[in-house]
Amino acid sequence: MPNIGKNFFKRKIISRNEIPIHINGHKITIKREDEIDKWVSGNKYRKLKYIFLNLNKNRINKLLSFGGAYSNHLVALAKAGNLYDLKTIGIIRGKEWEKKYLFNPSLSFCKKNNMDLYFVSREEYRLYQKGITSKKIINSNSKLKIIGEGGKCKEAIKGCKEILTASDKDFDTLCVSVGTGSTISGVIESSNSNQFVLGFLSLKHKKMKKEISKNTSRVNWKLIDDYIFKGYARVNEELINFINDFYKEYKIPLDPIYNSKMVFGIFDMIKKNKWRWGKNILVINSGGLQGVEGMNLKLEERGCETIIF
Repeated sequence: MPNIGKNFFKRKIISRNEIPIHINGHKITIKREDEIDKWVSGNKYRKLKYIFLNLNKNRINKLLSFGGAYSNHLVALAKAGNLYDLKTIGIIRGKEWEKKYLFNPSLSFCKKNNMDLYFVSREEYRLYQKGITSKKIINSNSKLKIIGEGGKCKEAIKGCKEILTASDKDFDTLCVSVGTGSTISGVIESSNSNQFVLGFLSLKHKKMKKEISKNTSRVNWKLIDDYIFKGYARVNEELINFINDFYKEYKIPLDPIYNSKMVFGIFDMIKKNKWRWGKNILVINSGGLQGVEGMNLKLEERGCETIIF
């Protein structure tokens, strides 16, 4: 899909649904949010949309955000910022990347798209905007907007409400991967009262249920934390094989951090007769495929099978 400059977020986006996959009496449909754009992909497009549409109204001339070395959010932010001729700033977790960021596909892409990168220790990173580096940037920029890690902000939830359309109203269960909670919050808010929303956590987060409850008063949802594969951004041979086999059979790519773990979990629960929700299932593929290149570099270093699309 070609980029169209400052009209990028003005387009009406309706993601297509794949032909359903049938397993043990269950119908699984994949919503292809990953096809929105190569770089500003899936839920990252949704999260950034209203930030960029309101730039002039809010008199913003710089955007500051946070992320790890392979952050899908920072890649999307850098690309969108470059399209809008807007300065973006990334606070990167891990001081060690300062001298080798050019060898990292995500960070080098951010740099090529004119994002200023600041590398901080993990201790300072956990302070976010209260860290020394962040404070200096914030204090010297009066028209700066701060966006949370992963794109977390009120505009993100508003954008994610638009993932579902009228054509999705007949699904019993809606499934979405959960990182910061913004995407699932938007999906819960836009779901019908007769639909149930399942969120598959990408990392252990004891307070995530409380965080999501701040964004919605609805109770038609539940979090699943059985398929994080020992931690955020961690994979094993079984998951990589699942990603590759899934693509070979259905021609649908899944990223290794979020969506593959969700789809693996859905298949696993259905096959083990542990699925307790509706049989007409919509799975939201929220993108993140740019991270595959970085993951493959790690897998190659370990002598493991890589992801093949």
